[in-house]
Amino acid sequence: MPPPGPRDVFARPRDTLRTILRVLGCFRPHGWRLVLVALGLGLGTFSNVYGTYLLKPVFNDHILPLMGQPDPDMSGLVRILLVMGGVYLAGGAGLYAYRVLMIRVSTGILLQLRREMFARLQNLPIPFFDRRTHGQTMSRFTNDVDAMREMLGHGLPEFVHSTLRMLGVFAMMLVLSPVLTLLAVAMLGFMAWLVRFLARRSSFYFKGRQGALGALNGCIEEMVEGQKVVRVFNHQPIVRRRFEELNEEVRRNDAGAWTFGSILMPLMGNLSHVLFAVTAALGGILAVRSTLDLGTLAAFLQYTRNFSMPVTHLSQQFNSIMSALAGAERIFDLLDEPEEQDSGTITLVDVTRDGDGRLVESPVRTGLWAWRIPGDSPEGRPELRLLEGDVRFEEVSFSYDQRTPVLRGISLFARPGQKIALVGSTGAGKTTITNLLNRFYEIDQGEITYDGIPLARIRKSDLRRSLGMVLQDTHLFTGTVRENLRYGRLEATDEEVEQAACLANADGFIRHLPQGYETELSADGVNLSQGQRQLLAIARAAVADPPVLILDEATSSIDTRTEALIEKGMDRLMRGRTVFVIAHRLSTVRHSDAILVLEHGQILERGDHEALLALEGRYHKLYTGVFELE
Repeated sequence: MPPPGPRDVFARPRDTLRTILRVLGCFRPHGWRLVLVALGLGLGTFSNVYGTYLLKPVFNDHILPLMGQPDPDMSGLVRILLVMGGVYLAGGAGLYAYRVLMIRVSTGILLQLRREMFARLQNLPIPFFDRRTHGQTMSRFTNDVDAMREMLGHGLPEFVHSTLRMLGVFAMMLVLSPVLTLLAVAMLGFMAWLVRFLARRSSFYFKGRQGALGALNGCIEEMVEGQKVVRVFNHQPIVRRRFEELNEEVRRNDAGAWTFGSILMPLMGNLSHVLFAVTAALGGILAVRSTLDLGTLAAFLQYTRNFSMPVTHLSQQFNSIMSALAGAERIFDLLDEPEEQDSGTITLVDVTRDGDGRLVESPVRTGLWAWRIPGDSPEGRPELRLLEGDVRFEEVSFSYDQRTPVLRGISLFARPGQKIALVGSTGAGKTTITNLLNRFYEIDQGEITYDGIPLARIRKSDLRRSLGMVLQDTHLFTGTVRENLRYGRLEATDEEVEQAACLANADGFIRHLPQGYETELSADGVNLSQGQRQLLAIARAAVADPPVLILDEATSSIDTRTEALIEKGMDRLMRGRTVFVIAHRLSTVRHSDAILVLEHGQILERGDHEALLALEGRYHKLYTGVFELE
């Protein structure tokens, strides 16, 4: 058996009792299987204990009396041996059923946990992801779930089985010989202490190994990602030397950890042999003095072997179970995270106009949307208010950490169909404005309205359905090009997908791909250029066909020639929509209806391109290159 891993050595839950109760609660839906598990486990434990006890009558009643007889009657011996065989076969069947059922139960629990974790992840607020790295979140689905798999499928069943077996064996040992039991308990207590001692000693090396391994993996990752830089500056010998140092550190700690871990099982095995020999010697003396019969000694010696093995297993499994409980606690922490709150009651619906020009709800997509406001009409019926795209910020202040202001009393408006450009240095608050419009975060002060409706009254899913976003960092999913474009609107037809691609001028390069629209993308579209990925993101927004569009550095990764090619398509995409554009390249915002210059969370200037140049203020300096956007 390999030595305990680093989790086994020092990972511990904060609240062990509460976590155990939560884990036990996971078994509740599998009640009938657990009844069968208990029966199988009880049968297996009983057969092991009782089968060993039968050695006493075998020797005392059927072997010793027949010794020296010229024609012994073996029928009684055969019968009791058949009984022993039946007992062990029944126990084996019980343990087999117990293990099979525990596998079914454990995999079912893990299935449900993964399902609940993923569902909870979809409903967590954006600040949850801001506070954690992607690796920390992913480790809940990998390391922690794997630790629970080991515990539920192996560690916990073995722990329960070993505990019951040890208690049963200990009870029978007391019945057979209290004197020999005292010797066995003393020896096994020393063995358990030795296991704990070796585990504590190896923890030092495992901790060092984890740190060194992390540094080694980081070195390899940096070297692979920065291979061009390494070669440009001819730093291969330096990189190799650094790698050798870290590799040696891993080897040294790994050797120490495995040294202590590897001697554990041989040491325990030899000590169990010593216990057996000492018990046999003392039992032999007692038998010679007629204070212990031979059958009792034979059964007791077998119990000694059966007792030492569970104790060793319990000592080894304790740390791994505690480590798995720590992983389970982190999983439950994720499941206990509060979901994103949404008190909005106003929804977005497809509408059409009847013969009198009034808005009526439509069960099919019409390209015309309205806000469905419950009970606001004089008759008490829901009011349908046409979605026009009028967005207003009134004295909005916001900070991500409740300490450092990001927006300070921002007031702005975007009338239906206007193109609003947001420019300013990094950290000025441009992206924050679009995040607040999506209600990824809640404002501290002020009010945001959408077609005259306070944003907080609109259901978040419907609000976001009315907004289309093209981000600077394009993310493509594993699947075909067509599937990635259809992600904007899953019910879009193939024809609508291709029309959207034409609108964004992405159709040309898509058709030159090996399988055209059916070309498989993987690893976030690594087989495409950054500009091509950006074109797909724009086409995906076109498929969604939203009434309000947000372009966050949408053309930052596209060269000037490509930008000119898609400009006409972008104009068609933006026509009739309220558009917010965030851009560092000021040439892309010259034709905006209004340009807002932000610095330090405040709006310094507002106007169109010519008006702002005439002011000769901040925008003029940015445009003429006196200042640069950072």
